[in-house]
Amino acid sequence: MGSSISSGKHSILDSLPTSHNLHIVMLGLDSAGKTTALYRLKFDQYLNTVPTIGFNCEKVRAHTGKAKGTSFLIWDIGGQDKLRPLWRSYTRCTDGIVFVVDSVDDDRIEEAKMELLRTAKSPENTCVPILVLANKQDLPGAKDPKEVAQMLGLTDQLSQHQWHVQPACAIIGEGLDEGLEILYEMIAKKKRLAKMEKKFKR
Repeated sequence: MGSSISSGKHSILDSLPTSHNLHIVMLGLDSAGKTTALYRLKFDQYLNTVPTIGFNCEKVRAHTGKAKGTSFLIWDIGGQDKLRPLWRSYTRCTDGIVFVVDSVDDDRIEEAKMELLRTAKSPENTCVPILVLANKQDLPGAKDPKEVAQMLGLTDQLSQHQWHVQPACAIIGEGLDEGLEILYEMIAKKKRLAKMEKKFKR
């Protein structure tokens, strides 16, 4: 996928909001692989990253499936303990949440669960679709999606949300495009339902 740097009128056109722009927030504990996933999606290559202090933001265009041609404005927010209170200000009015989990790190899965549920259950995020990226699937001992869903309590705790656990390896990009496509479909479904509800109330 090409760089976001372009010349002439294309750069102006690219910066204009369109109905095909979806606002996505990427969250997760520090070292889960959020920034690696973001830059793999953006540039289709592995970039060595440093811990995010603040946020990174990139526009990613989908190239496959029903999401083809859609632009995702993805905000990757730092996952260190002291930065997590900031998550809330980024998730307001978001179309979807990507929560990246280290599938190998047993010691921090409870911490990840607590942060995910806290985010999902805040009033402004009611019904926002959630894509959980079960990252680092290339490593020995990685939990499969079913195990990750169970350990994060998704079935019991997130009945109001559409959610999906996508196995992924951010370093090589495996599972990322598929995850984005599923997130797109969940967002589209939510918008369809909201439209029907509005129509019904008239």
